[in-house]
Amino acid sequence: MTDKIRIKLPDGSLQTFAGREAWTLRHLVNAGPQGLTTIDHPAPRWSHYVYKLRRAGLSISTDYEAHKGDFPGSHGRYRLETAIEIVSMEGAS
Repeated sequence: MTDKIRIKLPDGSLQTFAGREAWTLRHLVNAGPQGLTTIDHPAPRWSHYVYKLRRAGLSISTDYEAHKGDFPGSHGRYRLETAIEIVSMEGAS
């Protein structure tokens, strides 16, 4: 079953997301103010799904954090900044 999530925005409007966008939004909601990183939650194309949610009008911040190890560099920590109300959710696993 494909993930699907329907949300209510602060202005009262409703939006529905399906597939990976719904999956990404659900993970951002579950992460809360701490946010999440691609290091802790590896998945394909996080940045693309965040981009698509932003284009739909959601505010998602990105803070960059350094990491060490065999492949040192930086990774993004994404946080959902828009206050939303979940109206319905399907397929959440």
